[in-house]
Amino acid sequence: MSLIIIDKKIPEEAKIKLSGYGDLLELETIGITYDAISGHPDIFFSVLNNDLIVAPNLPQKFREALKKHGISYHLGEQTVGKKYPESSIYNIVSTSQFLIHNLKHTDLAVKDLAMGLDQIHVEQAYTRCNLIALKNERFITSDKGIEKALKKHSLEVFYANPDGIILPGFKNGFIGGCTGISGNQLFLIGSLHHYSLGDKLRKQINAWGYEVVELYNGPVFDGGSVLFL
Repeated sequence: MSLIIIDKKIPEEAKIKLSGYGDLLELETIGITYDAISGHPDIFFSVLNNDLIVAPNLPQKFREALKKHGISYHLGEQTVGKKYPESSIYNIVSTSQFLIHNLKHTDLAVKDLAMGLDQIHVEQAYTRCNLIALKNERFITSDKGIEKALKKHSLEVFYANPDGIILPGFKNGFIGGCTGISGNQLFLIGSLHHYSLGDKLRKQINAWGYEVVELYNGPVFDGGSVLFL
């Protein structure tokens, strides 16, 4: 079965449903970065096509879990820090063509591995939190600056307002952190019935060739993404 990395703090109902799709690795760290994002996969992992980059200060037990599942990875050069922007250095989005991030803050190992990609600079360094990439260079974002930057490259973008997305300790979370992709399924921590743009977003996702898998019947929850490996 595939390995699925999640924040330990996501709702239990979501964990139970996800466990039917693979082995869960529940991420939890203490003292590395601030609590709201301390278990977020997108803070400690970057995915570049077939390459996985792992923050060097990710606790060893989680790296051992990767090895146990036969998952190879590269170590990043910089450690995740307690505050922004040091907490955002692995929070990139990539496709077969693009690396998207605030390039002033991207980890150097990630930049090296992305040398063959076109690079799109955005001001929002929590890029993966705010953006999910679908096939054929289509995107969903909850950040207006990212939306504008991608549209400058003639890319298709759906704007998903972050209002109503739950991130404990903050006014709201962001759409990218609620989602994960496996094949033609988009997994959502929550239900679109509890989201103001739910019907429009579901129609767009379906039109782009994906099925929405809602992981629990409740508000959309930002867990720092669902990472399928």
